[in-house]
Amino acid sequence: MDDDTRDQTPRDLTESLGRAIGERYLTYALSTIMHRALPDARDGLKPVHRRILYAMRELRLGSSGGFRKSAKISGDVMGNYHPHGDAAIYDAMARLAQDFAVRYPLVDGQGNFGNIDGDNPAASRYTEARMTEAAEALLDGLSENAVDFRENYDGTLTEPVVLPASFPNLLANGSSGIAVGMATNIPPHNVSELCDACIHLIRTPDARDDTLLNYVKGPDFPTGGVIVESPESMAEAYRTGRGGFRLRCLWEREDLGRGQWQIVVTEIPYQVQKSKLVEKIAELIQLKKLPILGDVRDESAEDVRLVIEPKSRSVDPDVLMNMLFRQTDLETRFAMNMNVLIDGRTPKVCSLKEVLRAFLDHRRDVLLRRSQYRLDRIDHRLEVLEGFITAFLNLDRVIDIIRYDDDPKLALMHEDWERDHVRATDERDYVSPLPAKIEAQLSEVQVDAILNMRLRALRRLEEMELRRERDALQEERAGIVELLGSPDIQWTRITDQLRETKKQFGKSYARGARLSRFAEAGAIEDVPMEAMIDREPVTVVCSQMGWIRALTGHIDLDRELKFKDGDGPRFIFHAETTDRLLLMGSNGRFYTLPVASLPGGRGMGEPVRLMVDLPNEAEIVTLRIHRPGGKLLVASSAGDGFVLPEDEAVAQTRAGRQVLNVRAPVVARLAKPVTGDHVACVGENRKVLIFPLDELPEMARGKGVRLQKFKDGGLSDAITFELARGLTWRDPAGRTRTETALDDWTARRAGAGRMAPRGFPRDNRFN
Repeated sequence: MDDDTRDQTPRDLTESLGRAIGERYLTYALSTIMHRALPDARDGLKPVHRRILYAMRELRLGSSGGFRKSAKISGDVMGNYHPHGDAAIYDAMARLAQDFAVRYPLVDGQGNFGNIDGDNPAASRYTEARMTEAAEALLDGLSENAVDFRENYDGTLTEPVVLPASFPNLLANGSSGIAVGMATNIPPHNVSELCDACIHLIRTPDARDDTLLNYVKGPDFPTGGVIVESPESMAEAYRTGRGGFRLRCLWEREDLGRGQWQIVVTEIPYQVQKSKLVEKIAELIQLKKLPILGDVRDESAEDVRLVIEPKSRSVDPDVLMNMLFRQTDLETRFAMNMNVLIDGRTPKVCSLKEVLRAFLDHRRDVLLRRSQYRLDRIDHRLEVLEGFITAFLNLDRVIDIIRYDDDPKLALMHEDWERDHVRATDERDYVSPLPAKIEAQLSEVQVDAILNMRLRALRRLEEMELRRERDALQEERAGIVELLGSPDIQWTRITDQLRETKKQFGKSYARGARLSRFAEAGAIEDVPMEAMIDREPVTVVCSQMGWIRALTGHIDLDRELKFKDGDGPRFIFHAETTDRLLLMGSNGRFYTLPVASLPGGRGMGEPVRLMVDLPNEAEIVTLRIHRPGGKLLVASSAGDGFVLPEDEAVAQTRAGRQVLNVRAPVVARLAKPVTGDHVACVGENRKVLIFPLDELPEMARGKGVRLQKFKDGGLSDAITFELARGLTWRDPAGRTRTETALDDWTARRAGAGRMAPRGFPRDNRFN
């Protein structure tokens, strides 16, 4: 092999492999899109659902007939039409029977087909099924050549490409699926509203999407609920085919007497499992994330009934529900993506008008094909009737030929007969009966019908019935011919069919009335903790080892309390249940603790590290009540610090919020409230420096600026005060001293300072 050949061979193989992989993946992607994930815009079904309904039709499982084992149905679907797993087929069929998952169930199930709690259906050998009226409406006309058929996967049988679908099932029951690079998610709607919109679109073909919303108010979910999306947002979603709908539960305040009340939820949002919803609410109660929530009970039987009890009767029900809407699935958002297959081939994100137009065009095709099929059947029957009538006019001769001729069929076909009705040149256009006797021959179809005729039919009465039937068929034929030639008549007929469908599946149909309601609701606002908790006095106690508790009432702060062996008090102060605590760790992070969530004072409390993610190597620097709008002086052991707005220190999670940036061996030293106009710092070297507060920057996070310069050691303490009132501290003898002559220690920020005044505490701490 020469060098050129060696250079070209690998490159050719690489290109061939890339092309092969690309072609095969594209084939797989198209198969997924067309045969699994996206529904057909005409009948709103995917192949598996279409094959399930067709197989049930072949088994004659009508809505008024008997049930058959689900295993038999799924087995026939798998063996004849859908060569995939029987478990997947049964799951798809079971979903079609769930009235909480499908707006208009297509399968009537008998047995355990799952429930709204999320329990799975029983095995297919234990359940039975048949079709519903809605499924029969989708199949109506299938035996009248309404749609095309194709061979099944092994070529032994045929299956419909699409169902006739007498109602817009795509929007009525919705659909969801994920394909390769695209997905679909369509909410269910009310059939009556869809029929009204279709009729309006027939009358006004250029109607705008906004006018269609006068008929289609919005989605209609099988589990009901309250749609709180704004009309403008819904209009935009239906116009573009993409958008979302906010859906809330239906609830009411139930009065229990004596001022007691509870909230009862009777409808939950679509696709929410009730059992998981109850578990989530119970978790909020256990973790005390909703202090105003007392208890939750599931009292559901046939209908949904969730009972939510408040902590106190003084709680506002709207406040409680708003908090539940924010933190649970009592409010959800259904994201709509109306991505469907147009004509069963082309994926497209369609607007409401485009989907309805695709359905109407399909209904017109079905009407034309069914009319043509009926016309062909009428022509065949008219031909047979003509033969019968001719036989009655020449009855004696017909009997003679049948009795004595060796080949009566051939003789009957070559005989010239007297007839009172002839066919024109066009086989489909009949003329009126002629009064004169006309001689004509019989066709093979007519002769076969005569020979197969029963002797009991050779009566005068039968002849009269035949003439009446012929006249009726000719009248019906004329109407069909007129329909096939007039689009206006076609759309009129479709309008009549839609009205019949609306009547069939309207308010008189089970669950035919609208289930989902509409209401106005803005964005859920954050409810302050004070609005959720009864305001009661408590005393917060935190030990040196970090065990925290809340004693009822404001007790004497000098009172002796019990602690674990080797432990003692560190923080003790009065607070209220509506307060929040700010805890600063030596790692520079701030953590937030609601007082209402603190353990009671009967025991020793709980470790604070179980409530927040304070690392084991980090110590508690300070614990204090949060003052909204206040400011804190924060500083590190290196002498760096800044002024922090307290609101920036509040954390929403257990992980806290990083405020003061420190790096080992430097640690956070203090966080004290800002109450004056000057800052006093003292180092471990007992040098004191005083400077104006406005020399410190106000920051939300950072390392800060240098407060005091040290040759050795670091910052011991700092405090803010009013210079005019002087600096106060407690001397070693326990007496309070105030120094007003502070010029010797006052300088600019970042200075070294001077030795502390006589009588300054030995621990280098201010009061």
